Amino acid sequence: MATCQTIDGHETHTGDAGPVRRGTTALFALAAGTAVANVYFAQPLLATLAQDFGIGQAAAGAMVTATQLGYGLGLFLLVPLGDVLDRRTLVTRQSLLLAAALAALGTAPHAPVLFATAAAVGFLAVVTQSLVAYAAALSAPDRRGRVVGQVTSGIVLGILLARTVSGLLADLAGWRAVYLASAAAMLLLTLALRRTLPRRPVTPRRPRYRDLLRSTVTLFVREPLLRTRGVLALLVFASFSTLWSCVALPLSAPPLSLTHTAIGVFGLVGAAGAAVAAPAGRLHDRGLGERTTGGALLLLAISWIPLALTQRSLWALALGAVLLDLAVQAVHVTSQSMIYARRPDAGSRVIGGYMIFYSAGSAAGALASTAVYAIAGWGAVCLLGAAFSLAALAVWALSARSSRRTP
Repeated sequence: MATCQTIDGHETHTGDAGPVRRGTTALFALAAGTAVANVYFAQPLLATLAQDFGIGQAAAGAMVTATQLGYGLGLFLLVPLGDVLDRRTLVTRQSLLLAAALAALGTAPHAPVLFATAAAVGFLAVVTQSLVAYAAALSAPDRRGRVVGQVTSGIVLGILLARTVSGLLADLAGWRAVYLASAAAMLLLTLALRRTLPRRPVTPRRPRYRDLLRSTVTLFVREPLLRTRGVLALLVFASFSTLWSCVALPLSAPPLSLTHTAIGVFGLVGAAGAAVAAPAGRLHDRGLGERTTGGALLLLAISWIPLALTQRSLWALALGAVLLDLAVQAVHVTSQSMIYARRPDAGSRVIGGYMIFYSAGSAAGALASTAVYAIAGWGAVCLLGAAFSLAALAVWALSARSSRRTP
């Protein structure tokens, strides 16, 4: 049964009636994975985009940054609406607009239009996080970590398979086909979501929009757990983006000179990260969230050792990618489960606010890694990724020590 909470004197719904069904969870995972894939399609295409639009590789990397910045803006401005509006309507309308933005990106004639539509795609792709909050709201507390983990598995597959699909379609029909095909897929998913997702009653008294946004900031000011998990998200996804936003550059350059399809295949080796998403959620449900986080962050730092050998061995790249993706997704699932459990009455806002840190980290990793590669090469990029990883481990260790000292 739905409950209510108040924002500056206005009642808002905090949950949705009825348990989440397995088929609905699968649709959540599919739609969330397809939507988030749009944020990552460009990564194997940077060299082609630079050549097609007559811009440098570092400038092409700025397209990834523009998409991530748009994503961060959408997390703050759109996702919190799920706490006060009918989520079914919000999700389907966002999905429809996302399809339109993808069509515009796929037909972009000039670089300024390319960057603007990429930012719009990122802004609307936050429907992914609206779906995570929706799934969490439909779940019983003792199964919430598992459901969030299952939906996150779909997101992980979307992120990692985005590179494979993007590379394959680009080799077959050009980079524009990637975005036009995704626009068609989002239209089909919009119809499925509209037919399947439950509608909830909307309270007649809604908080003002500015009060809703202000409450998102207030939550992170008042809740130490939200701040800590946000900083971890920033650092972890900066490390993640350092690898995946830049690895196409050394792979496409001599002596390797791999095709788009071959580069995209490396997204498949990282798909093992999806396998750990649901188990990480179950570990949280058993009270092992902090231990899972610490072990995963240590693994993340170690992963950069084989990644540093990428130009000597593609097997080393495959091993490092698997370790990195396992670690990142374990931390991500655990963090989302923990912050939602802390404030289920504000699920959309805490997840949206947390993901702002994620988006900032992803944008920073993309921009920094491509710039560092242009100046100092792949070895320096690996040092950058390792630095992000070790910083995350240090933040977690300090937070854990503080928690033990505080009653």
